[in-house]
Amino acid sequence: MFTDNDMDSVFQALAHSTRRKMLDILHAKPGIGVGQLAQEFDVSRIAIMNHLNVLEKANLITSEKDGRTRRLYLNVMPIQDIQDRWMDRYSATWAERMNTIKQAAQGAAQKMQEDP
Repeated sequence: MFTDNDMDSVFQALAHSTRRKMLDILHAKPGIGVGQLAQEFDVSRIAIMNHLNVLEKANLITSEKDGRTRRLYLNVMPIQDIQDRWMDRYSATWAERMNTIKQAAQGAAQKMQEDP
């Protein structure tokens, strides 16, 4: 079950541009090593590790040891859970409203054609 605390962790993790860029890199290069990822940024390795810690706590990344290298992978499920809970629910409401507006516009257009 995806809790409010889980959601808070994901939103907190996504709030920082460096972490979003990290996720973009992991999406493009699954299994990239921590060292290779760190080379993509102009910050200290400690800062990179702190960002990775936030992403791991939010369950947005997973890692595995490969010898001395720690390989990183994107986990999209927490983002999907947020989409399922928030976006789908609200987009359905707006789709219904748009359909009502469309029907009203079509009705008005048809009436204008009938009554020149």
